[in-house]
Amino acid sequence: MDAIQGHVQTPDHIMLIGYFILMLGIGIYFYRYMHGMKDYFSGGNTIPWWLSGTSFYMTSFSAFAFVFYSALAYQYGWVAVTLYWVTVPATIFSVVFFAKRWRRARIDSPVEYLETRYSPLLRQLVAWQGVPVILIDDSLKLVAIGTFLSAGLGLPLAYSMFGAGVIMLAYTFMGGLWAVAVTDFVQFVVMAVAIFVLLPLAISKAGGWDVLVRTESFHQIVNEEYNWIYVGLLVVLYCLAWSSVKWPLIQRYYCVRDEKEALKTGWCVVVLNIITPPLMFIPAMAATHFLPDIAPKEVYPRLCAFLLPAGMLGLMAAAMFSATMSTLSGDYNACASVLTNDVYRRLIRPNASQKELVFVGRIMTLLVGIVALGVAFIMLRGTGEGLFRTMVTLFGIATAPVAVPMILGLLSKRVTNLGAIAGFVCGFGVGLYLFLRFYFWLPKGQETPIWGMIWNPDKDELLIAGLRLKMEVVLFACNALVTFVVMMVVSMLKPMSAEDRARVESFRKRLETPIGELEEDQIKVGEGREILSPFFVVGICILLIGLMLLGILPWITGAMSIGLNLFFGLTLFIIGGLMSWKSGRVRIG
Repeated sequence: MDAIQGHVQTPDHIMLIGYFILMLGIGIYFYRYMHGMKDYFSGGNTIPWWLSGTSFYMTSFSAFAFVFYSALAYQYGWVAVTLYWVTVPATIFSVVFFAKRWRRARIDSPVEYLETRYSPLLRQLVAWQGVPVILIDDSLKLVAIGTFLSAGLGLPLAYSMFGAGVIMLAYTFMGGLWAVAVTDFVQFVVMAVAIFVLLPLAISKAGGWDVLVRTESFHQIVNEEYNWIYVGLLVVLYCLAWSSVKWPLIQRYYCVRDEKEALKTGWCVVVLNIITPPLMFIPAMAATHFLPDIAPKEVYPRLCAFLLPAGMLGLMAAAMFSATMSTLSGDYNACASVLTNDVYRRLIRPNASQKELVFVGRIMTLLVGIVALGVAFIMLRGTGEGLFRTMVTLFGIATAPVAVPMILGLLSKRVTNLGAIAGFVCGFGVGLYLFLRFYFWLPKGQETPIWGMIWNPDKDELLIAGLRLKMEVVLFACNALVTFVVMMVVSMLKPMSAEDRARVESFRKRLETPIGELEEDQIKVGEGREILSPFFVVGICILLIGLMLLGILPWITGAMSIGLNLFFGLTLFIIGGLMSWKSGRVRIG
């Protein structure tokens, strides 16, 4: 760590601090425009598709990818890209079948739809189950950003994680979904710059592209550990999750103006998910040639500290921080919307004013952030691959019982409320039982026969008829099957009541009606508020980042360092200036 600390220079700290201040500034800017719950949690349904699409992408991405997927790339090569590419069919599935439906649902929180389609009871069950799951996932990502700042900049791990958590919480607390979306786009630009600097440097240090492609692991799409069965089940898991339980992603569909914008949002993400994984993880593969025998989860920060010149290391740290901020801020906002809509407004204050709900939304955001940070400190001892597996196992247990009722409710009108509740309870119960049985009730440290299979606790895998399957995908497959079967059986045995049938028909009518054709879709003249367009705000932010890169030049030595900072500083300054100059003023309401 001392060597890394010696590499970190004043320009890196200036870049990082300046970036933090900029993110807070965005939150402060949008603070005054959050007049109602729809403004705070869905951007008034006026966020443009390009902003929503980039935010969608960045919310599905984080330092978790850089730190822990890079750990897999360092250990297994191209397998890491394969595992990340499962998001591509998931996004396509989500766009084709659900983008229009989620926008036409006309909701303010992801689980609000469950009451419209099923009942208030199922809405509450999913809300209380979903919030803890997302909080644990967010805690894993806080560990990731803490790991990067600690290993890359030589900062204490606990302090790094705490500081990152507080900054993310602050701008989300103030600016709501508009602040989240705008910061996401700025973060995307910063991350892209950092990646395009690091990629050629890593390939060159490894001995060139020819050396890299001759590496056996570079061509290894899957391996024994992560085989095609694992990948296939992971695709199914992500398809369900991205269309149902990934609340921040659903939020990006209904925050835009209409279903056409929702489709553009999704296809934008498809393209980004295809292009970016190789660019992100090839540097970690290259590191095996010049950084052997390091802790896998520290490969990316140590790679950055080893290769990047002064100033650019700070920018990369800002990029890693950016990626995680976008994910966590989206999660915080989505969780707060559920807690505000489905707990406070439904159970405590049904007649609360819009001003009161915005205030409560901010308090819920604060609460979510504090709890996530607390859980993160408990997870500090995990390894890179171990924490990746923790994330997948968590979603293996929790995804199917929620996703199956949500997706079938959008696709079919035959599924009953009782069937959905029974499927949720049975699916989640089976998943929890299997998790406790295998991880806590069976002997540890030895292979154990169970139900005609062999359980290997050291590798978290089951040997079934000669096939080795990771426990997380087994949990998901069992949950999904139990949830689906119970839902179908109960729905067939117990037909809908007249009240339930009327609710379903009303809901189906909403899904079949394009945005703009219902009275509630109309924005009355005079209700909009004139503010600077997001294009202008994004442009100003990019311009300021360019100025920061130019401003640190007096502290930089070395031709390479000066050249890189000068080139990217001028490029960002010009791009940001053109964006702000070309933008007009728009009305959002």
